[in-house]
Amino acid sequence: MASNDHLTAKAAVVALANAGTEFCVVPQVIYEFWVAATRPVDVNGLGMDIATAETSILEIVRIYRLLRDERGVFGNWHALVVSQAVRGKSAHDARLVAALQRHGVANLLTFNGSDFSRFSSISVYSPTELLAGKLPV
Repeated sequence: MASNDHLTAKAAVVALANAGTEFCVVPQVIYEFWVAATRPVDVNGLGMDIATAETSILEIVRIYRLLRDERGVFGNWHALVVSQAVRGKSAHDARLVAALQRHGVANLLTFNGSDFSRFSSISVYSPTELLAGKLPV
């Protein structure tokens, strides 16, 4: 977990925390973390054993406000995938946006900003740009 992206993300989170930002996470992010964390390194995973992945998840839910998976997310998701003509794997991104909408969360910190450019209901911030002073903190 000492990749450059990890260190950049951590520094961006620290900068935002120092600025008084409230952080939250939706369960989908934890599910996706589990997949990547427990996937073998040779197939682009982190290669964690179950105990290490579990410890990481417990730390995530201790630090960040965990938003609920709610039935109402489906309606938002369905409207997004139809109105934005979302296809294939991008439907996972639409579900994340739908959950943010449902909970009134307006901002997303991600290295994959282009994946969310079609969704005008959220503001997308890159850790790299934030640290370079290109975005407001």
